Amino acid sequence: MNDIVHAAHAPKAVGAYPHARRVGNLLFLSGVGPRSPKDNSIPGNLLDADGKLVGYDIEAQCRQVFANVRAVLEASGAAWQDLVDVTVYLTDMQRDFATYNRLYAEYFTDSQPCRTTLGITALPTPIAIELKCIAVISSK
Repeated sequence: MNDIVHAAHAPKAVGAYPHARRVGNLLFLSGVGPRSPKDNSIPGNLLDADGKLVGYDIEAQCRQVFANVRAVLEASGAAWQDLVDVTVYLTDMQRDFATYNRLYAEYFTDSQPCRTTLGITALPTPIAIELKCIAVISSK
């Protein structure tokens, strides 16, 4: 089985890629950011009068990115506890890691996938966090 997944309840992709791709019982999620599926806004971003980013709320972005990952998983026939590997990209590791790590622990109480967290200089849109995930879907 090799299926492409487009999740109706997740934000639209910002490029030519699916939300996820299922190969056998493995599910590979494309990078998931914190954009709102309702209006494509980025929760917690503060913009000046010219529309330039002047600040952001990492907690708001973390909560939205986790909701978006959940929406893609559900559209794929998977669940939160099916995640086995999570790669997290933060644009400001020093500023945001403690908050992100606290929230991550809040969301991953019963299941604990492997995790890698990377500090990077930028993402393609003005977001501070992005997740890349792999899940194993049981054959129930």
